[in-house]
Amino acid sequence: MLDREDLPLHGTVVLDFSQFLAGPVAALRLADLGARVIKVERPLTGEIGRTLAFAGRWIDGDTASFHAMNRNKEAVVADLKNPADLAGVKDLVRRADVLLHNFRPGVMERLGLDHRTVAELNPALVYASASGYGAEGPWAGRPGQDLLAQSVSALPWVSSSGDRPVPVGLSLADHLLSCHIAQGVVALLVRRARTGRGGLVETSLLEGMLDLQLVRLTARLSEPSSTDARSADDAETPVSGVFPTQDGWLALTASPHRLARLLGTAALLPEELPGLLETRTTDAWLGLLDAESVWCSPVLSLEELLAHDAFRAVAMTQTVERAPREPGGTPVRVTTTRSPIRIDGQTLVSGRGAPRLGAQGRVGASTVLTDEEQTSDER
Repeated sequence: MLDREDLPLHGTVVLDFSQFLAGPVAALRLADLGARVIKVERPLTGEIGRTLAFAGRWIDGDTASFHAMNRNKEAVVADLKNPADLAGVKDLVRRADVLLHNFRPGVMERLGLDHRTVAELNPALVYASASGYGAEGPWAGRPGQDLLAQSVSALPWVSSSGDRPVPVGLSLADHLLSCHIAQGVVALLVRRARTGRGGLVETSLLEGMLDLQLVRLTARLSEPSSTDARSADDAETPVSGVFPTQDGWLALTASPHRLARLLGTAALLPEELPGLLETRTTDAWLGLLDAESVWCSPVLSLEELLAHDAFRAVAMTQTVERAPREPGGTPVRVTTTRSPIRIDGQTLVSGRGAPRLGAQGRVGASTVLTDEEQTSDER
């Protein structure tokens, strides 16, 4: 485990105004790289992710998803419509390095916390704004939610095997956006180190979904008459997909010509492949195809993945701890994932769990940004 001072963003203070999911995960990525992330939440209820139980589970009064997205952070509360609290928040802004939010366009402007306003308070601030569909255009005011962003980007048709669109079953748009925002923040911090100047980084769920489809969109934009369908006369277009076997499923990408040779047939039509693959077990096919360096793998269930040696080899889990609600109580431990990044050969792990609402108090306290005055439980 790296020493705290060796983490790349050690000494960087991030104010996280964001809510479930893309913004908090972007801030989490910065925290894992060493930044001190302070969540700014509304009093009493906190951010919506504390009660929006997408994973269907609760841990110590908050959703399991909140614990996963907000470990390794601190938390203060502020009523941004209260002049005294807003003044306290602006004081934090003057001393912070990064401000991150994912409100709809216009919200931060109404609060007086938009980029132009806060840049006057702190010209060196890196300001990160994540939205659903950008600040302008006909969709700017629409809800920025993962499934909706996938849908308007035409992505569900990529996974379709017929006339029914199939969205990705995970929050793909949110997670990609979190990566893009974190990348932009780090890039502006590098520029600030060179010039002393802060800046604004913006992106949206829609832009992330379009970037994900760069090959598909390039083909269509370069040749408008092209379609997603495989050309019937292109015998070398790879066969790629997930196919049933005698006892499970096999993922496979290979040219039809090469597959035909391996399967002992003169020619191979894509519609014939499923029936052929069902004649053997998944392991039997892996033995044959691996020996020929064909791209293939088993399709694992979540239980099979967690039991696999390959999963243990990458050591992607960690256990974080939240201090007990009452002195002398039992700490709350949550097993979750770690950052997928390694620095200097070391994984990025932290034992600090997600903060309770207002764990570091209400804004205005002069100790909020005094790192030396954190208690050991808060570290």
